[in-house]
Amino acid sequence: MDKNRVKGAVKEATGSLKEAAGKLTGNNRLKMKGAAEKVEGKILTKVGKAKDAIRNALR
Repeated sequence: MDKNRVKGAVKEATGSLKEAAGKLTGNNRLKMKGAAEKVEGKILTKVGKAKDAIRNALR
């Protein structure tokens, strides 16, 4: 498993938490930061999956 997949999953989870906390407190800035972090996590996860697929194809 590629390290980007792990980092992506962690970023996605923390982004979701920040987004939820922003919604609960009415803090739009925190909500937007959380949403951006969540997207970044999804991108990292997809990059990690692609790297894994390439690595497995070369074996």
